[in-house]
Amino acid sequence: MSKTALITGATSGIGRATAFEFAKHGINLILCGRRQERLESVEKALSKLTDVHTLNFDVRDNIATLNAISNVPDAFKQIDILINNAGNAHGLDPIQTGSIDDWDAMMDINVKGLLYVSKAVIPQMTNRKSGHIINIGSSAGKEVYPKGNVYCGSKHAVLAITEGMRIDLNPFGIKVTAINPGLVETEFSKVRFKNDPIADTVYKGYKALQPEDIAEAIYFAVSRPPHVNIADILMFCTAQANSTIVNKTGN
Repeated sequence: MSKTALITGATSGIGRATAFEFAKHGINLILCGRRQERLESVEKALSKLTDVHTLNFDVRDNIATLNAISNVPDAFKQIDILINNAGNAHGLDPIQTGSIDDWDAMMDINVKGLLYVSKAVIPQMTNRKSGHIINIGSSAGKEVYPKGNVYCGSKHAVLAITEGMRIDLNPFGIKVTAINPGLVETEFSKVRFKNDPIADTVYKGYKALQPEDIAEAIYFAVSRPPHVNIADILMFCTAQANSTIVNKTGN
């Protein structure tokens, strides 16, 4: 019997790449996102490979999240794998001039959204004593960098919550994994810099990680034998040494 994975933030970047990677391996998909047209596009592309159901909601809305997930069709009711991927960065400002709206957006999506989705899925996993939760963190959850303040705080929270999940869900045999990428070439910088042209320079001069690189690591984690849990992965591109050192003299 094929497993079913629920992926948040499935319309672009790491979430979309993970959907394609999972589909190649016959994993059924519940794809979640805020952009209906993109959801339909991904569903159309992947429905030839596996069974796909889409959910259009905002993870910041607890009621909408619970309603959407609780009302999936019977064929998708058993969620074996949860990929908490939805997240964002808004602004790159020192704490003293940071925007409260930006702070709210990051905490609401990166932290509270992850909790809302997890709350909707975990009870069925504990009931049957099986499941795998993968939270997409960041190297920013392991190392604070200048002007990263609240974004780094939100990703540190993701790591702490992940470790707490692993402890609390241990008696139920549920695997919990953190995947922590460094620089990945996605729409991330366009969102962070609010479509300012500076976003186009972030990935110049070196080869950043690609969404597919992260998707392959996620599939590696979920495809391990039952007794193996990949607890934590930190991924950089070769050009990146840490959050502030990137060799931009290459290709």
